[in-house]
Amino acid sequence: MITEKLALFALNTSRKFGEQVAASLELPLRAHEERDFGDGEHKSRSLVNVRDQQVFVIQSLYGEPGMSVNDKLCRLLFFIGSLKDAAAREITLVAPYLCYARKDRKTKFRDPVTTRYLAALVEAVGTDRILTMDVHNLQAYQNAYRCQSEHLEAKNLFAHYFAGIIADEKVVVLSPDFGGLKRAEQFGQSLGEALGQDIPLAVMAKQRSEGVVSGSTHIYGKVKGKTVVIIDDMISSGTTLARAASACQQAGARRVFAAATHGAFTEQASAILRDSAIEQVVVTNTIRPLRLAEDLLRDRVRVLDVSPLFAEAIHRIWQSGSLTELLEFDLPTVILEDQN
Repeated sequence: MITEKLALFALNTSRKFGEQVAASLELPLRAHEERDFGDGEHKSRSLVNVRDQQVFVIQSLYGEPGMSVNDKLCRLLFFIGSLKDAAAREITLVAPYLCYARKDRKTKFRDPVTTRYLAALVEAVGTDRILTMDVHNLQAYQNAYRCQSEHLEAKNLFAHYFAGIIADEKVVVLSPDFGGLKRAEQFGQSLGEALGQDIPLAVMAKQRSEGVVSGSTHIYGKVKGKTVVIIDDMISSGTTLARAASACQQAGARRVFAAATHGAFTEQASAILRDSAIEQVVVTNTIRPLRLAEDLLRDRVRVLDVSPLFAEAIHRIWQSGSLTELLEFDLPTVILEDQN
C-alpha cells in the first residue's frame, strides 16, 4: 500500500505520461507550479509539503515545438533543487527518455562527453536516483552517475507484440550496426522465447560522421526468405533503418519490420520512412511522435505504452524491491490509439 510519504510529480510537458503512471499506481499526481516571466526566465515549485517524503519527478527529456530539450532540462533541474531545499528525503528523477545519452565518448579531438556532464548537473541539484529506459550505451550511463542509476528495457514488450503478428514465420533479428549487436542479441532471446524458436541474428556495418551515415550495405547473416525485425534504441531521421531495410529487401527478405524504444522522428523522418521497405515501425511512448505525419501514425507506426513498467519500477523502489526482476517482468502489451 502506497502511503502519503510518497510524492509523485510530472512536469507539464510530461503530464500525460505522468497521469498514465499515476493511474497504474492508483496515486494522484501532486500539485506544482511552473511560472514563466516576461524576460524568458521561469520558476517551478511544489504546491504541497514534501518534507521527509520519497519524491519521484517524471520528465521525458526530448525537444518539441515551443520547448527545447535544454528548456526542459533547466526547468527539471531547478524543480529538483527546490524539492531538495524543501527537505524531501529522497528524490528520484524518472526520465523515460534521457537526453544527451548518445554523446558518451570522444570521437574527434576536443569532443565533449556530454553524458558525463549531464550526470554532474543532475547530481549537483540533489538527485538521489535516476530511472530511465534503453539508453544508447548502458555502460557509459552507469559509469557517468555516482547516484543510483536504474535502467529499464522495452525488449519484452516488443517481443510480445511481434509474437502476435509473425508467430508462424521464419524470423531474423538484425542490428543496423555492430554497436547494437548486444541489444539485438538480447531482443532475439526474448523474441525466441515468445515464439518458441531459436532466432538467428544478422548485422550491418555503419559509420556516422557529422550526421551522414555511410559504410557497406553488406548484411552479415542470412535474411533471404525470412521476416526481418530491425532493432535499435532510437529513431531520429529514419535513415539508418531505411538503409538497413533496403539492404534486407535486396538480399531477398520476405518482410521487414523495425522496432526502437525512442521514436524522436525528426522533420525528415516522415518522407524517409514512407519511401522505405519497412512494413511497420514499432516504438514506445517515451517520446510523443509530434513531428510524424498522420498517415504514418495511422497506417505504419505502432506506439506501445511503457507507463505500466515505469509504475511498477516506482512501486518497487518505494518498497525496496528488485528492479533486476523487471528485466523479465511480464506486462500486457498495450498499443496506444491516441498517439499524441
